[in-house]
Amino acid sequence: MTADLQSDTAVLDRAPAVPSSGFKPLPMPDLEYTPGLAKEMAPYYERVKNVIPSIEWPFFAPYVKAINDLKKERNAVILAHNYMTPEIFHCVGDIVGDSLQLAREAATADADVIIQCGVHFMAETAKLLSPHKTVLIPDADAGCSLAESITGADIRLLREKHPGVPVVTYVNTSADVKAETDICCTSSNAVQVVESLGVPEVLFLPDEFLALNIARQTNVKIISYKGRCEVHERFTPEELREYRAAHPGISIIAHPECPPEVLDEADFSGSTSGMINWVKTNLPKKVMMVTECSMSDNVAAEVPDVDFIRPCNLCPHMKRITLPKILDSLLYMKDEVVVDPTIAPRARAAVERMINLPL
Repeated sequence: MTADLQSDTAVLDRAPAVPSSGFKPLPMPDLEYTPGLAKEMAPYYERVKNVIPSIEWPFFAPYVKAINDLKKERNAVILAHNYMTPEIFHCVGDIVGDSLQLAREAATADADVIIQCGVHFMAETAKLLSPHKTVLIPDADAGCSLAESITGADIRLLREKHPGVPVVTYVNTSADVKAETDICCTSSNAVQVVESLGVPEVLFLPDEFLALNIARQTNVKIISYKGRCEVHERFTPEELREYRAAHPGISIIAHPECPPEVLDEADFSGSTSGMINWVKTNLPKKVMMVTECSMSDNVAAEVPDVDFIRPCNLCPHMKRITLPKILDSLLYMKDEVVVDPTIAPRARAAVERMINLPL
């Protein structure tokens, strides 16, 4: 067991928080790795054997078993973002994908409890679209540099500076920010959302690089902000050229939260779902996904014949979510995510305007 895995088990040794109303704590399950458990969990390991060393599986397997049993008892559904590690994404996630896809599918799921394996703004979005369900996040401190780069107050100031200009806000933002916007967007539908407003200019917030990349694809004037994703902003065109030189024939695909000059070096640019679909459709011999590293692991588990070259920029916030913390969340029904009822209707409306746009 690695040092990181050992330290994570301490999560379950502390005194549990007070459970969400209406729920009682459940007893700690047996986490021993036995021959019987190994046999029962073998189908799960088959899903991830290409990306998880066999020496690590005896640690993960008891948690996978316990979590999958307990979510049935809680009538819970687990949302696993593309940036989750493979043992979460492939072994306990019920709904997997990008943040908006998770929230939309969770809203129609037959479940009382939603456990968001991602970051805090994703849990808030899930709560907005499932206001009558209990939404939990396994680590309340799982934040996001991009979401934290802007506040609702910042948008109000921008509206004063640019009167009458509509605000398009990336879904990777807090409910407080969504409540001050006209319509949300994702990286895959940003151009469509911008052009749907029928105006000559928009405020596009908060991702500076996504705004610059969108501006290349539309005649609408894009007024940007200075927010950035700490994972994607670190990639450089020089880095991509070095990878091409070291790996002849490699295909490079990049997320539009990267700087424009990085996208210029890529063979394809698209949202997380767009990148995944590109790999599965094209099946390149060798590929580099210029995004959060765990996404490469999750795709690699499904297309073992593709050689993934990983630049491996990890999101420290996403990596706060682990199997022990998910188990902790199920046992003690923590940490519950709520949205201020004074802003929830407006924030929900901004998301729903995007969802309701004709394709």
